[in-house]
Amino acid sequence: MTQIYRPLQAALWMGGSISSFSLMAVAGRYVSAIHTTFEIMTFRSLVGVVLVLMLAIASRRLGEIRRDRLKQHFFRNLFHFTGQNLWFFALATIPLAQVFALEFTTPIWVIVLSFLFLGERLTSARMIAAGLGFMGILVVARPDFGALEPGLLTAALSAVFFAATIIMTKALTRHESIVSILFWLTGFQLCFGVIALVLQTSVTWPTLATLPWLLVIGASGLMAHYCLTTALSLAPASFIMPIDFLRLPLIVVIGAVLFGEAADAFILLGGGIIILANWINLRAGNRAASVTGP
Repeated sequence: MTQIYRPLQAALWMGGSISSFSLMAVAGRYVSAIHTTFEIMTFRSLVGVVLVLMLAIASRRLGEIRRDRLKQHFFRNLFHFTGQNLWFFALATIPLAQVFALEFTTPIWVIVLSFLFLGERLTSARMIAAGLGFMGILVVARPDFGALEPGLLTAALSAVFFAATIIMTKALTRHESIVSILFWLTGFQLCFGVIALVLQTSVTWPTLATLPWLLVIGASGLMAHYCLTTALSLAPASFIMPIDFLRLPLIVVIGAVLFGEAADAFILLGGGIIILANWINLRAGNRAASVTGP
């Protein structure tokens, strides 16, 4: 009976992840007119550090926070901090659906970076997935190479940095608990954010209007990662990730209702191609795992 309920539980956790990511995007859009991406990231990380410490103390897992891999944590979070700042910048400048569609290219970039830097084998299925993924990028972005839209460039680049983060996270999870990873994630990014604020000519501090949204960004960002990690612990990625693709149609509806963004057919078409590319990659990975065995 437990085996029957595990996929259902995983799907429910993924619902929490999808809701949290979407809520963070909406909150980010609302505060982006007032706060810079560095300010948003700093306040988000501050909320995250407090929440992680509270949860670690409450669950008596504070001792899981380790310091023997600080170098790996530093570079992982430097890449994630960069990608997240690019993502928040894109939220303020292009439709939400475009941001999410381009973010879904992250697994495609994982394929490319794993081949270039880790020497992983590039199978025919992975090459097809990568090719379709880049085709989807062109359909979503429809770039004018004479005048490239900064928001499109930053959204696409954020996926590259997120992919590099995933590769480094994969190595860390062999030795570190989720509590330790989340603590150093929020801790290092808080440090990076403070340094960035010092370098700014001026800082806009939270107001009564923006503080609730900044709290939402901090809490929903942490909750999204926790829900996704929990879901992956209950069911394989081949089951989990197709559920995550529901974020795209959901954000299309949210963008239309809250911000009056038209549902562009090219965004949906390109997003569909990117999702198909990810599905091919997941199916190939699942077949390879079943052949290899435990």
